[in-house]
Amino acid sequence: MIDDRPALNLESSMPSMRVRTSSVLAASLVLALTAGPLAAPAFAAPATATGATATHRPDGPDAKALRAALATVPDEHATAALVRVGGSDGAWRGSAGVRDLASGRPAHPNAAFRAGSITKVVTAATVLRLAARGDVDLDAAVQDYLPDLFTPEFDKPISVRRLLNHTSGIPAGDGLGDDFAELYAHRFDTLTPREDVATAIAKGPEFDPGKQQHYLNVNYTILGFLIEKVTGHSYAVEATRLVLRPAGMSHTYFPGTDPRVRGPHNRGYQAVKRPDGTTELLDVTEWNQADRWAAGDMISTTADLERLITSLFRGEIVPRPQLEEMFTTPAGLPEATMSAGLEYKKVGDQVFWGKSGSRYGYSTLMGGTRDLSRTLVCSVNDTDAKSTAGNPVLDAITVAALKQSAPAGSRP
Repeated sequence: MIDDRPALNLESSMPSMRVRTSSVLAASLVLALTAGPLAAPAFAAPATATGATATHRPDGPDAKALRAALATVPDEHATAALVRVGGSDGAWRGSAGVRDLASGRPAHPNAAFRAGSITKVVTAATVLRLAARGDVDLDAAVQDYLPDLFTPEFDKPISVRRLLNHTSGIPAGDGLGDDFAELYAHRFDTLTPREDVATAIAKGPEFDPGKQQHYLNVNYTILGFLIEKVTGHSYAVEATRLVLRPAGMSHTYFPGTDPRVRGPHNRGYQAVKRPDGTTELLDVTEWNQADRWAAGDMISTTADLERLITSLFRGEIVPRPQLEEMFTTPAGLPEATMSAGLEYKKVGDQVFWGKSGSRYGYSTLMGGTRDLSRTLVCSVNDTDAKSTAGNPVLDAITVAALKQSAPAGSRP
């Protein structure tokens, strides 16, 4: 039987430190999806596979499980997948799938992609750096910084910290549509962040500040306005100066109104049902994401996001006192899992801090243990990237990435 899947590109390397890690990542950290069976087009990729595995300790990343997680790609759930597992107990790299459906060429292992809401990690870090140097007071009301943004209905002070941890009570904006078909029709139109936030403010408060945690883009869009107000520079300039450049993220940028993904990239697709019940894959790579801005407009690579999570957790981007905000959930809300830019989940006997993000055609996950014993960055070219159901490819990668190799001589 001929295997027509594209090549898996794999490499592994292991440092000398030994650290135990957790075995599973809960689904709440994975913004993943599901899609119906593909009717067309068929995948036609080279029937080859290559890889090299270095000698590694038994408690390092499970290379076999990671290969198995990528072995089905491309399939109805994903057309490509990129994975980087790192940390003090070892490293593993892999890619699978196709660069585009038309050519069937193997996926580019260092491709750029839309990182979606992982942009919020950069925005939070930028605000916290400004707080560290005294330009922003986290306890001050955002109404004092941006008095012209709010209507009189927002009469209760909303602290900057409440924007960071999604307890502001500001509702969502309207966007350019309510479903994929409507949004796709407007994919090259520009909705400015100001216009989007104006529709949110016009609705009045959703709840009193601090009473709930409701994850919404509007909080981070307003933080983008705050960054520009206190620095006098654009959000992109300040985020690049204060976060991207110090982290060494040379392949990460903010496209603004440019609908393209610059540089090598794997194309993104959305599965859409036809009237006859079959499924069509629409190319959604080109899309004007200007309204996502400081909440979700960033384009990056797995290597750059690994640099971000590593340098951030080491305290090299945000000074230690302010960095604690990224590992602190709001007081008085025991069910809250989100902090300033991150979200946590208990995984076995450890806590995994990370962030997921999705834009049509692309789903991404970035995170790790606070001691950096294990980190994970993965990007999946998801065929239903805004679904709330679980994507088997993302789930399998996540489980495999946080699973230790079995000690030599142990039973499977």
